[in-house]
Amino acid sequence: MNLGIAGRNALITGASLGIGYATAQELLREGVNVALIARNAARLEKSAANLINPAHAKIVALAGDLSDTAQISSLFEQATLALGPIEILINNAGSTPAGGLELSDDVWLSSINLKLMGYVRTTRLAIPSMRERKWGRIINVIGLGAYQSNPQYLAGGAINAALLAVTRTLAKIGARERVTVNGVNPGPTATPRWNDLVAQRARAAKRGIEEERALSLARSPSGRAGTAEEVAALIAFLASEQAAHVNGALIGIDGGASTGF
Repeated sequence: MNLGIAGRNALITGASLGIGYATAQELLREGVNVALIARNAARLEKSAANLINPAHAKIVALAGDLSDTAQISSLFEQATLALGPIEILINNAGSTPAGGLELSDDVWLSSINLKLMGYVRTTRLAIPSMRERKWGRIINVIGLGAYQSNPQYLAGGAINAALLAVTRTLAKIGARERVTVNGVNPGPTATPRWNDLVAQRARAAKRGIEEERALSLARSPSGRAGTAEEVAALIAFLASEQAAHVNGALIGIDGGASTGF
């Protein structure tokens, strides 16, 4: 399928690993120019160098901390200077740890600042130009935890639930200017991020990592973790011309785990 977005400019946060990296690769196959943002500069540069770029689209790698308001503004400006106006925004950065009430206020606040406010701030920067140019796509990678009551993922679930509301509300702002805002909610997905969460939960429950992994997968009718590439394919579709009338949607990609919610 030709998604009709060759030559568009995309900014992807959390782009050095997992879903963000797979999304960059998927968009490059469609001929989209990509700006990759992540905190770890060395890993980001290595990831960018490993991307396959059949259409010879532009790639720019920008290291920075999306919990820092000033850095977000600078990174967005650098991306715009390198590529042109940002037309596709993929919000994907966030690393809320597993844990319950024992998590400190500092952990809560840093997690909110990185993921919830990071998504809000990048959208605030991107959406005016999108509305002016009468075209834009914003896709928020949120997570299945938004729907689950998991005492060992309290902060993550709360932040993700807030992002569901943010996504649905923002979808109403630019709809008449062909700007869509949608959310993607992955379940367990075979990425370094999920592996870290499994390990954290296993330690908290005093279980082995493989036992904890099996318990997580048991909640899904598919009985397996998804892949970053499967999530990236959905994101690319939502960024496409074909998805022009998909707006305010919150789409699970979890093997059926959310069917009972």
